[in-house]
Amino acid sequence: MHSKSMRIIFAGTPDFSVGVLESLINTGHDIKGVYCQPDRPKGRGRVLSACPVKEKALEYNLAIFQPESLKDEAEQQILASLNADIMVVVAYGQLLPKTVLETPKYGCLNIHASLLPRWRGAAPIQRAILAGDTQTGIGIMQMNEGLDTGDILLEKTCAITESDTAQSLHDKLAILGAQGIIEALENLERLTPTVQDEAGITYAKKLSKDEAWIDWSQSAVQINQQIRAFNPYPIAQTHAQSDKFEGKVLRILSATVVGLAYDEKPGEVIKCTKGVCHVATGDGVLSLEKVQLAGKKIANIKDFTNAYNVTKLS
Repeated sequence: MHSKSMRIIFAGTPDFSVGVLESLINTGHDIKGVYCQPDRPKGRGRVLSACPVKEKALEYNLAIFQPESLKDEAEQQILASLNADIMVVVAYGQLLPKTVLETPKYGCLNIHASLLPRWRGAAPIQRAILAGDTQTGIGIMQMNEGLDTGDILLEKTCAITESDTAQSLHDKLAILGAQGIIEALENLERLTPTVQDEAGITYAKKLSKDEAWIDWSQSAVQINQQIRAFNPYPIAQTHAQSDKFEGKVLRILSATVVGLAYDEKPGEVIKCTKGVCHVATGDGVLSLEKVQLAGKKIANIKDFTNAYNVTKLS
């Protein structure tokens, strides 16, 4: 069976899914339908907005389906009528019922942004950085009814560097995911499914804004992992005190760990002048690089230290 002739239903919603959809189109696959989440209110005006996948599907004049749920029998019949060979699912945002999983000839393939069974669930990219993992990757999985529990058909690995943020790692993994699915579809009948090892299971629960607060008694390395994992969302934050304000929220977008000797307590500022802001932690020193004071624009540390002398973070 030549990959060019695959009749595909695509299901995805956020940016992460867009490149995959484009790759499938560009390699000559026949996209029978694109499933994504219903339009949601967005921004201050709460305007109904299309997700990134819908916008891309509109560009290519593809048939778009946005059911609230695929548990609905009428919706399942519509999906079946598309007569697809396979369904490719990437961050769609809904669990698929058994009926749907069994509808396409070759079932449903999912692209997951971790090396399963590590980081099953909603936020694998952020959780990997937060945990200090040095490697992650993508897996192409034959879907079953569980959450990320299916057999793995193909994997691609990716190093997590010390400067990777959730955004930079997201972008690398999105490219790998697109390459992986094209490869999997071309070799579908030659791939050997691997059962996930129960011993290695961890869960990547959804990020909450409460987790964004920095605990300065943690080590500089841990705090830096938090800053990188939560950029671009929800952005690590702390309360700051300075010569000009008391208790304002300071968001930290990037920092580096520096090995300095110091006597200050966690959260106390060792030095904040001339383009340098060193903060004591439970273990090690964090050098702030890019910050954003509540109500102000993002600033590099040089401009920030020219304007403010911060004394304590809590």
